[in-house]
Amino acid sequence: MFMGKSKVVRLMFFLTLTLALTLTLWTSAEAQTKTNRLSIATGGTGGVYYPLGGGMANVISKYVPNTEATAEVTSASVDNCKLIQAGKADLALIMADVGYDALKGMGRFKASGPIPVRTVVVPYTNLMHFISTEGTGVKSMKDLKGKRVSTGSPGSGTEVKAMRVLESYGINAEKDIKRERLGVAESAGAIKDRKIDAFAWDGGLPTAAVLDLAATPGVKIKVLSNAEHLDFLNQKYGPVYFKLFIPKAIYPGMEADVEVVGVANLLICHEKMDIGLGYSITKVLLEHQPELVAVHKEAQHLTLATAAVGSSLPFHSGALKYFWEKGIQVK
Repeated sequence: MFMGKSKVVRLMFFLTLTLALTLTLWTSAEAQTKTNRLSIATGGTGGVYYPLGGGMANVISKYVPNTEATAEVTSASVDNCKLIQAGKADLALIMADVGYDALKGMGRFKASGPIPVRTVVVPYTNLMHFISTEGTGVKSMKDLKGKRVSTGSPGSGTEVKAMRVLESYGINAEKDIKRERLGVAESAGAIKDRKIDAFAWDGGLPTAAVLDLAATPGVKIKVLSNAEHLDFLNQKYGPVYFKLFIPKAIYPGMEADVEVVGVANLLICHEKMDIGLGYSITKVLLEHQPELVAVHKEAQHLTLATAAVGSSLPFHSGALKYFWEKGIQVK
């Protein structure tokens, strides 16, 4: 039996319409499940940035709709700003002094020029560790001259700050010490093996690699006081440094609290991040802070009272929207 021409036309029209509707519904469903994939640049595995960044990635993925975030191991602050500039990271943990340089196009950023980085939240503060051990002859900063000292991994905020603090004590890192450039985990291993006499690390409390070193049988650590020349640092490099203490209870073997140079840490993004996304990220990090504390206790400092205080950068417009809604004054 043959179908009439009019029936064929109607059938073809019906099939075409059905196909079009199917494609429309499929496209609509796909759009609704479309995922924002965010990369969070952190630091080395022995510090605070990496575990905290991983916790942030989990919270963002869990509570920001249609968003999946992952934490990436990096060399930390300097490289993290450059990753934001290049569009290879969406969020990054950095130190405020490095962020200040990036925003102004100074220091390590002269070649790249100013980077329009913005702060999302101020999660916690970094403390400048200069660590040595008993038997090296290093008891104070001035004793570092002529010694084997790691100043942090290349591209890290630790390296930037360590060089500045050494300078404040009249120590030229290129001439006055035998310089190594190792991350905190590698530095702790090197000092155990007697390959270096001291190392610099700028991080939160406690830092896992330092804690592990201090708890090693036969090792007694020495944490060096390094905050005597804050005026020099702030006059030369911007008003970003302040005095803090590493309590003696933090690391085994410490005999007294130690005065050190502090600097704020920042979670940053590019100024062009979507306002709604910036708002949502700020909201979920602050409203689900206990989940971050479960990952690393430095997250206990990320509160409504502190998250908008101490940034060396302007805040992202999405973060500002959230703070204004909560009546938080940005400082």
